[in-house]
Amino acid sequence: MVPAREGHRRLYSMEDLAEIAVICQLRRKRFSLQRVRKVMRFLQKEFGKRLAETVSGASEYHLLTDGRSLYLETSPQQIVDILRNARQPMLAVCLSDAVRQVRAEIRARNSSSDTKSHSRKATLAS
Repeated sequence: MVPAREGHRRLYSMEDLAEIAVICQLRRKRFSLQRVRKVMRFLQKEFGKRLAETVSGASEYHLLTDGRSLYLETSPQQIVDILRNARQPMLAVCLSDAVRQVRAEIRARNSSSDTKSHSRKATLAS
């Protein structure tokens, strides 16, 4: 990032400031400058535009870290390990959604089998 200059003053654009904010947050999380540069290069290469332009849309992006690795969450279903292999995404599975879906399917089957058994009983009774 190279700021514009006006005499001895440096002028930072809104895009520069957004990137500086991300860099500062990563440094506070104790990421080395080498790793921060790698992250910023990855984001630039992955999205093909500046960070502020990328996140200005309706989508939300999150950087997730455990202190050693850094992941980019591009959607609730996809997380990419930035510092290892950017082309190999991890796919997230929402456990609570999976459990809810199984429970709903079991309830649906139970109620359809109850309906069938009631209709069989009614047929046998007549």
